[in-house]
Amino acid sequence: MDRSGTAEPAERRWPGLFVVLEGGEGVGKTTQWQRLADTLRAVGQDVVAVREPGGTPAGDAIRALLLDPGSTLAPATEALLFASSRAQVVRDVIEPALARGAVVLVDRFLLSTYAYQGAGRGLPMDALRAMNAFATGGRAPDLTLLLSVPFAQAQARALARGAADRMEREDLAFHARVRDAFDLALSATWQARHPEVGPVTAVAADTAVEAVTVRCLEALVTRWPQQFAAAASAALQRL
Repeated sequence: MDRSGTAEPAERRWPGLFVVLEGGEGVGKTTQWQRLADTLRAVGQDVVAVREPGGTPAGDAIRALLLDPGSTLAPATEALLFASSRAQVVRDVIEPALARGAVVLVDRFLLSTYAYQGAGRGLPMDALRAMNAFATGGRAPDLTLLLSVPFAQAQARALARGAADRMEREDLAFHARVRDAFDLALSATWQARHPEVGPVTAVAADTAVEAVTVRCLEALVTRWPQQFAAAASAALQRL
């Protein structure tokens, strides 16, 4: 525990790798999450890909409630539901996969809570930090790939998808606050103050999906060259 009473990130004692994809609406995050999983599996990697909220029967039920446009939830209720889903997926899916040496790809994690429920909803960051330390047991990602797209372009993409979920239906001011929070997370100073989020790397995502996948893989190669060089080479050959 740190001096504020919240759990610090657990020491790394597992053979797998925990990689998170993050970003606001319309940046193509889920597309890249799927493409990365497919690319790594194609070169023989053991990959477990889950999304938040979700990834377990309990988490999927929570996801349906959180994203249902008909749901009326207080900000604190929303944050607690996200943390509940996270607690279940960490225990049932992420921890066992890391223990066996898999690459775990997660579509959103704690950084989204800070951006959406913290900056977006205005909930106290210290409360969110303590809540999620309890939910995760201090499990921090080994790397977060933060996809970035100019705000107007991201909003246009989100609108083009059609039916919007409960979070996507928030106004532009809400999404602007979320965007600003993600931008802040790229600061070395911010990351040093939030070790529970792990290292965050920006990935420009405003071009063709194939090129963005290569950029994501290059970020992995930079940190773990031996493990991901083959996947990056295969992706480059398909461009």
